[in-house]
Amino acid sequence: MITIRSLIYFISMAISIIIFGLAISTIGLLLPLSARDWLSKAWASSNLWLMRVVCDLKYQIHGAENLPQDAAVVLSKHQSSWETMALKGILKKEQSWVLKRELMWIPIFGWALAATRTIAINRKAGRQALKLIIKQGKEILDDGRIVVIFPEGTRTAPGKKGKYGIGGAMLAEKSGYPVIPIAHNAGVFWKRRGLNKYPGTIQVVVGQPIETKGLKAGAINRLVESWIEEQMEQLPSSPG
Repeated sequence: MITIRSLIYFISMAISIIIFGLAISTIGLLLPLSARDWLSKAWASSNLWLMRVVCDLKYQIHGAENLPQDAAVVLSKHQSSWETMALKGILKKEQSWVLKRELMWIPIFGWALAATRTIAINRKAGRQALKLIIKQGKEILDDGRIVVIFPEGTRTAPGKKGKYGIGGAMLAEKSGYPVIPIAHNAGVFWKRRGLNKYPGTIQVVVGQPIETKGLKAGAINRLVESWIEEQMEQLPSSPG
């Protein structure tokens, strides 16, 4: 039944991408960015609902009072595809994401990304990619939005830890905006490779803002990594 339910959800998700993706990249272009933001959040919320109804996969937020109300840099654990859509719905503030530019080349989905205010980087560009994150990120933050980054860059399996990239911390240092760290165990229920979505409740922990003024990027990165990984050790590591 888990596989059947997961397949039904996968098909439903694909349909939702077509519907919302075309709406954002066509009609949405005639509307202000705030309308495209709303459509993006509506897509995320609809998928959270589908996961709950079809796969019995829910989530619980700890530290909801720490969700950003003003401009901030959000640095999140990256374990699965769940957080790439769920955070769109969980984070109520207008948001822009740092992502690999290859995602922009995906038909419909990539068109929708291009129609929203994202920071698309070439991971192989090194310092140039970092400069782009800082330049565009500061502009976005100054406009009152939040910037969402996965510092590990790629998905890591439960119990594993990737190298925390410096981009998000450097943006926080140069801009002076606070960092909101997020830990979760989505990879336990939605593995980075595989169709099955296991029933249960994903635990999402939102940390208190880390004030960054006067701190160097290395210190900020260490604070974020220490907090996230400490939380990960306390979260359930199996669906049961």
